[in-house]
Amino acid sequence: MPGSILFGSERPASKAEAIQTKGDTPVAGVPPILCLSQARNIAFQRNWDLVASQANVEQAAAQKIVSHEFPNPTLAWSTAKVNAGGGNAPNSTGGGNSIFDRSYDTIFAVNQLYEIGGKRTARQNSAQAGYEGAIASFRDARRTLDLGVSKAYIAAILAAENVKVLTQSAASLRKEADIAASRLKAGDISEADRGQIEITADQLELSADAARSTDFAAHVAIEVLFGVRHPTGRWKASETLAELANLSPDLRGGDPETRPDLVAAEAAVRKASYDLALQKAMRIPDPTFLAQYEHQPPDQSNTVGIGITFPLPIWNRNGGNIHAAEAVRAQAEAQLGKVHTQVWADIATSEDAYVEASRRWRRYEREVRPRAAKVLESIEYSYKKGGAALVDLLQAERNDNDVRVATAQAMADCATAAVTLTLSRNSTLDRATSHPLKTQR
Repeated sequence: MPGSILFGSERPASKAEAIQTKGDTPVAGVPPILCLSQARNIAFQRNWDLVASQANVEQAAAQKIVSHEFPNPTLAWSTAKVNAGGGNAPNSTGGGNSIFDRSYDTIFAVNQLYEIGGKRTARQNSAQAGYEGAIASFRDARRTLDLGVSKAYIAAILAAENVKVLTQSAASLRKEADIAASRLKAGDISEADRGQIEITADQLELSADAARSTDFAAHVAIEVLFGVRHPTGRWKASETLAELANLSPDLRGGDPETRPDLVAAEAAVRKASYDLALQKAMRIPDPTFLAQYEHQPPDQSNTVGIGITFPLPIWNRNGGNIHAAEAVRAQAEAQLGKVHTQVWADIATSEDAYVEASRRWRRYEREVRPRAAKVLESIEYSYKKGGAALVDLLQAERNDNDVRVATAQAMADCATAAVTLTLSRNSTLDRATSHPLKTQR
């Protein structure tokens, strides 16, 4: 089928590819002629929300680094027994009066905190789960952007198609108005009949002007998704609605259970569980080991010492933080259930929408639109020969215009539903041979 698209499964990305799509290249600006795949690639590289989501991945990666770092040791130095009574060199000894020979009691000590009870492991596991969740959230932001760009691109083509239909309908009626002027001179119609035709033509021209404004807004909306600082809406689509209506989701591709928003929710549950384990481990006091060197001449030899200190968990057993962590985990589990339900609800509704839109478009294209065009052609011929009333001509013109607009809307709905179904099933958009649903065969 011309313009058809296969929606295949995306291969698992490596960590290095987590925030960059293979094959993407820097884009200096928006091309004057744009296809859907180009629009998606530009948005993937420049969209502001996606850039912010990428920063979240970098922050999560930084937290992984922090979780693997050991606490720094502390160095303490103290000097005591300094004679404050005055006199000549009150702290001098037989060894002399240098700083090192005076009878000061000087102590150098190093303290090192050591985490026990699984705190370090829980913290690292939590950071890893947070990193995996950030990557999944980035991919879901990318999936959502993919859907948004595809819908906006189709909406822009639909708006342009509506302008075309309304302009053609207005031109057709304007031509009829010229014919009516000749018939008015011949006395075949009244001035009121001619006026009705001109009024209807004016209405269609005004509707076409409004459609042009909608078309411009739709083109600007795409550039907003591109991150363009000064949108102009001057690009044109290289594809038609008829081509995009042949978008066909491959229902065998993709795995809904690995959809990024579901993966992110699962990672949030794991992170919450590790955070709870960390808070429970915080009930176990961490020891601080001490090693010191003491220098006190002249009669005391240099000495070394070791020691250990730790807080006594008598008054505080970290109960409040544990309770809060349990609440966070329960919330994450509830959110996971909600997301899981939403994933399958998206698939069910998008499947139904695709089948309905596909059938509607096929019926409009094969049955309704040809009949409407044939009726209009017949009434136009009869009207020119004086065999049809003006009201019949105007009604046929309106019906044909409405049917053409509805056909364009059905094509856009079919393309949008195909994209929505594909991305809801966690598949990707790739140009290839079409695998249509039975309703399209």
